[in-house]
Amino acid sequence: MAHVEQVGFGEAAARGVRAADALPRDVVYAGFPLGVTAAQQLARTRGGARGALLVHACLPVSEFGAAWPEGVAVQVHAMEDDPFFTEDADAARALVAGSRDAELFLYPGDRHPFADRSLTSYEPGAAGLFTQRAIEFPGSVGDAHRR
Repeated sequence: MAHVEQVGFGEAAARGVRAADALPRDVVYAGFPLGVTAAQQLARTRGGARGALLVHACLPVSEFGAAWPEGVAVQVHAMEDDPFFTEDADAARALVAGSRDAELFLYPGDRHPFADRSLTSYEPGAAGLFTQRAIEFPGSVGDAHRR
């Protein structure tokens, strides 16, 4: 967070987007807290995206266009009572309601972020289930991508 405060949130997000320049277009983007901005923008605006895995955060779809692109799968993962996710919850629900290729997974608890074992907020049960879903997600998006 200190680095983001130093360079600015907009610049940090722009760096995440620029980092994808070297990637193939046919990928699944993943973002964790602050990285959700770049992952969501890339999946929404960079042609060929197969999907997005948004963890601990979600921006309104309107940030990058009118609607989530058809055929681009997306999963949002957060703890249901995470105080940081509370402000994103409506955006996540709207994203899921507006796309047939979207899923929202809410885990019991209030930790942010819960999936990073190096932090005291780590929650092993939820992190294990999230990890399983995250590993399976790229393999499941092939059908959505071909529609």
